[in-house]
Amino acid sequence: MKIIVLGAGRVGQSVADSLVSEHNDITVIDTDAARLRDLEARYDLRGVVGNGIEPAVLAEAGAQDTDLLIACAAQDETNLVCCKVAQRLFNIPTRIARVRSSGFQDEELLVGPEGFAVDRIICPEESLTRYIGKLIEHPEAMQVRHFAGGRACLVAVRARAGALLVNHSIGELRDLLPAVAMRLVAIYRRFQEEPDRFVPCDGQTRVEPGDEVFVLAASEHISEVLSALHRRGAQPVRPVRRIMIAGGGRVGLRLARQLGQDSGRFHLKVIEDDGQRCVELASILPPEVLVLHGDTTDEDLLAGESIEEVDLFLALTDDDEDNIMSCLLAKRMGARRVLALINRRSYADLMHGTQIDIALSPAQAMLGELLAYVRRGDVQAVHSLRRGVAEALEIVARGDRKSSRVVGRKVGELHLPAEVHMGLIVRGIPCEGEEAGAEPREPEVIIPRGSTVIESGDHVVFFLPHKRLVRDVEKLFRVSATFF
Repeated sequence: MKIIVLGAGRVGQSVADSLVSEHNDITVIDTDAARLRDLEARYDLRGVVGNGIEPAVLAEAGAQDTDLLIACAAQDETNLVCCKVAQRLFNIPTRIARVRSSGFQDEELLVGPEGFAVDRIICPEESLTRYIGKLIEHPEAMQVRHFAGGRACLVAVRARAGALLVNHSIGELRDLLPAVAMRLVAIYRRFQEEPDRFVPCDGQTRVEPGDEVFVLAASEHISEVLSALHRRGAQPVRPVRRIMIAGGGRVGLRLARQLGQDSGRFHLKVIEDDGQRCVELASILPPEVLVLHGDTTDEDLLAGESIEEVDLFLALTDDDEDNIMSCLLAKRMGARRVLALINRRSYADLMHGTQIDIALSPAQAMLGELLAYVRRGDVQAVHSLRRGVAEALEIVARGDRKSSRVVGRKVGELHLPAEVHMGLIVRGIPCEGEEAGAEPREPEVIIPRGSTVIESGDHVVFFLPHKRLVRDVEKLFRVSATFF
């Protein structure tokens, strides 16, 4: 696929890194020539120096035969205008814009074909706050990803000694939790003086304490799954109530505002080192949110604000080093759980498996929204996992037995690579354009067995430990008019 990326900032670089690794033809436009030279030296892509709203610059970048435009420059106005120029002058089929302002999300007249012609608006800050909200809802989880309109869920959890399913083989899990339909799709295991490694899973593989376990299940069963892997015995789950946010920037403000709307549920504190910004935050946020002026790595400040009673400490500043240090300090002083926002991929890799419970990359949080447009076939959702190495993919089976390699066939008959895990099937989701008079049926979540037959319209969720396996799945699900 031929893709133009406007903007070589943090988001643009992360997008280019992910898409280049999938052998796409990438061109990046930016006004900073030095930044583009650095990108060209690191990745197999082409850089074009200039302003992306100028037709001549887009033409030089190859807009005439481009399949996808991703406008993620620093300014919302630049991204919106670029999408309009791309539509009117070059007829680029799909246009995505990063827009920080929330005023455009529901304005079809502004972003539709007659407006700025944006097919999809993405906002990294919104993706982050939405994702952190899921982690607050499920405090035991390390990752939470939804599929099939929220009906199914993939969670990652650290296995804990004494939990129901720990120290048992995968083949025994069904008997230990018979009322819960679930599929364990991956295990990443810690090895001494080595990074976590993917462990091939079969019925004999045991879940050991410390394993990072990925499980697919119906959304209503997620709490039971998390408890069975992380909670000792009948120990009750401790909900997140006391939250401290380090950093009152765009992400911190958006999250504090979102959490503050649920009056009385959270005891929320925001720490910001800029005095003027503190005044702004205090005037914008609900009165229940306490805004503190100080350094997020100040041990006396954290002690004075009872850091040992905090359920979740979130370091959300623009400085990776500050986020890492403040999280390590908060954890050492007694915070139950800490999350650090880390932009640099190398830092995120270093922090994984340390005292920092969750190292979250802004680009990774929203990357799946972009990847769904790059995938071939009827892909509904994509989630980038393990810092971009692995992926979870939701694809819809289309056609019939004559035109499809999967429809009407048993799961055991499908020619899938050994490392690909089919986690679950969601059946009965209405299709767009389905007749209103058709008898609706309640969608069901199915854990596939070898004898399960794939039906047209099934939403199938896969876990892929390596992105190179994506093409095999896409090819298998591709509908062909001449395939028999």
